[in-house]
Amino acid sequence: MDLEKHDSAASGPGQPQKPAAPLDPAGAIRASDADRDRIADILRDALAEGRLDAEEHSERIDAVYRAKTVGELEPIVRDLPGAGRRSGTAAVRDYDDSGDPGGSAENLVAVFSSSTRKGRWRVGRKTNAFSLFGSIEIDLTEALYGQRLSVINATSIFGNVEVRVPENISLRGSGTGFFGNFEVVTLEAADPEAPVVVVNGYSVFGNVEAKPKRGRRISDLHDKMRKHLH
Repeated sequence: MDLEKHDSAASGPGQPQKPAAPLDPAGAIRASDADRDRIADILRDALAEGRLDAEEHSERIDAVYRAKTVGELEPIVRDLPGAGRRSGTAAVRDYDDSGDPGGSAENLVAVFSSSTRKGRWRVGRKTNAFSLFGSIEIDLTEALYGQRLSVINATSIFGNVEVRVPENISLRGSGTGFFGNFEVVTLEAADPEAPVVVVNGYSVFGNVEAKPKRGRRISDLHDKMRKHLH
């Protein structure tokens, strides 16, 4: 009883209260593009190693680019090896997307028509392709990659969406075909710093197809990017 009274007295109104543990200030820092690219790299490795399936990878990638702070990014890869590597805002980046500060998506729409994106163009972080009784061609073989990860959301309803990429980048995908075809030919680049293109979506009585274009490669990738950015 004496011990209980002593504890009660020690926590009474006359005693100073212990301050609450401060929140981790690092977690409240706004996430940079470098932070998001670092997390995306970990997810890419986990997909390649079989730790994540395509659907899980797609869900987590979406969460990466919805995250506003560093604290929201870290839980996405907490259960994966390498989660602590290259941490912090000082992560190395070989690419820059200062030309697209808002990160807005490019939209390609073909309704009883066709739409083509090819040649020398700058790939954004996200591209939405919607085909309804139409045809869309996205050719990335001569494109400029302003960031490590580019996501293409493709929807085809009684239509066709074709994506062509160079042979020396990484290509991933997750989607479904309902009485139609959804096909992504998975690629793993030999260069760990090569761009990564992820194609997600679905087709209904239509076709979505992403694969490398034979004989098309990005030569001297890093030199070209440095010249473009400087």
